[in-house]
Amino acid sequence: MTTTDATNHQVRLAARPTGTPTPDVWAHTEEPVAEPGEGQLVVRVSHISLDPAMRGWMDDRPSYVPPVGLNEVMRALGAGEVVASSHPDFPVGTHVSGMFGVQEYALSDGRGLLAVDPSAAPMSTYLAALGMTGMTAYFGLFDVGAAKQGDTVLVSGAAGAVGTMVGQLAKIRGCRVVGIAGGAAKCALLTDELGFDAALDYREEGLARRLREATPDGVQVFFDNVGGEVLDAGLTRISRGARVVLCGAISQYNSRERVAGPTNYLSLLVNRARMEGFIVFDFADRYAEAAAEIAGWLREGRLRSKEDVVTGSVADFPATLLRLFRGENVGKLVLQIA
Repeated sequence: MTTTDATNHQVRLAARPTGTPTPDVWAHTEEPVAEPGEGQLVVRVSHISLDPAMRGWMDDRPSYVPPVGLNEVMRALGAGEVVASSHPDFPVGTHVSGMFGVQEYALSDGRGLLAVDPSAAPMSTYLAALGMTGMTAYFGLFDVGAAKQGDTVLVSGAAGAVGTMVGQLAKIRGCRVVGIAGGAAKCALLTDELGFDAALDYREEGLARRLREATPDGVQVFFDNVGGEVLDAGLTRISRGARVVLCGAISQYNSRERVAGPTNYLSLLVNRARMEGFIVFDFADRYAEAAAEIAGWLREGRLRSKEDVVTGSVADFPATLLRLFRGENVGKLVLQIA
């Protein structure tokens, strides 16, 4: 293709949100698609990953990555096909995943890109089980959580992208798995389709009592994606030497007040337990190891990549992102560009 003949539609961050992102936070822009220079390539983006972490990237405060700048294309992982190239490692026709942003075309120098095979798995799966979602679940559960056979693993946000993976990986490891999710339908999916041993609806009354009943021998690994009251409830069930894995806190991301910390933190002291946060990028040199194992389990049918794919345009990104914070997605939320 001649890239100058195409128009690149983008979504940019126009203002810092307070609470839940509103439409005025975004600017919808367009510009000609750039021609790649020496060592560069252009990717036509077919799939965009939507992640809770995006909300933190929008705030101007210290974090593990710099915030998205005002008027910059919104940061996002994506997947697509190389349509123009002056890069020896990524010829035209190569399918790749990488940090492309919320736009139809991305200019890249190849750093951080991963060639993927759409004949081996759907492109959306390279943003789910075979992407950062799978890496997060794998290293969070096995390295940070040190899950082992016979452990009881408690997973909050269990019907989300990472949660569905964590529960299945824990079952593969020989653990007993209890999930916390929102709504009867999600809880049924966890037990009936994904093999969780029990699932609890946090919207129903008596979560603490139901947790006690579901974990009579305590919890050895608590993988938390939610924070707030759910984190507090889980801390009441940890056993001696337990590992609490802090992956996310989606209940807190749009809060207009101070982030609510755990009031039951003394359970860590009493039980000689540890609570540890982690960022998946710290394990980048081992992604291939995890991807090979995950791909094997997918082929064997021992693992399912649960994906919630929404078809639309980049202009649908702001509304689709809000599905995460309303708890409307099941599994990995992906925007497929029509």
